[in-house]
Amino acid sequence: MAGLAALGLLAVGCSTGGLGPRDEGPAPSDPVARSPSTGAPSATASAVSRVDAVALLKNDPEVSERAKADLRPCAAEAYAIDTSYGTVTGNATAPDVVVNLMTCGDAVGIGTYVYRATNGTYENVFAKEEPAVYATIDRGDLVVTQQVYAKDDPVTYPSGEIVTTYRWSGSAFTEHDRVQNEYGRVAGGEDGPPATSAPSED
Repeated sequence: MAGLAALGLLAVGCSTGGLGPRDEGPAPSDPVARSPSTGAPSATASAVSRVDAVALLKNDPEVSERAKADLRPCAAEAYAIDTSYGTVTGNATAPDVVVNLMTCGDAVGIGTYVYRATNGTYENVFAKEEPAVYATIDRGDLVVTQQVYAKDDPVTYPSGEIVTTYRWSGSAFTEHDRVQNEYGRVAGGEDGPPATSAPSED
């Protein structure tokens, strides 16, 4: 029993890796019982050819001058950029690259871009430059979330969000689904329930 417990702890310790909180997809259900693959090795995080996301944005004519003006280090050489690698355009030769550009202070998205590998270079096939926008890859779909703010909403508590799912049609992305969520103000923590006055004393 002690050996089995130790094996369980080892399995748990080895499963904590990954790319962070935005990883998509279910975790393997039984990594111990899974037999070794005899086919071609699948693409892994370590096998992905990393790109210079900053250089991609700086050299991309599809990126607006306003966005490029915000493309600066927040501290030392650290940029407020998130980069994801995956398949959203059906490209079998190289993973697509999703780049999210954010503000330094509040990490609010100001632009999201998708790059497709073509003939040894990367082509911009999707760009959305609007406040509070962020894109992720979800099982082959491009999912773009945009926070919605009312006039007096603080940055930390938007009034809602619009989640749009895009699918590759062969040459461009087309909208497949759209969901609009409205947040309750009490759940957001900013506005509590209406105050009740104390009973008057006779």
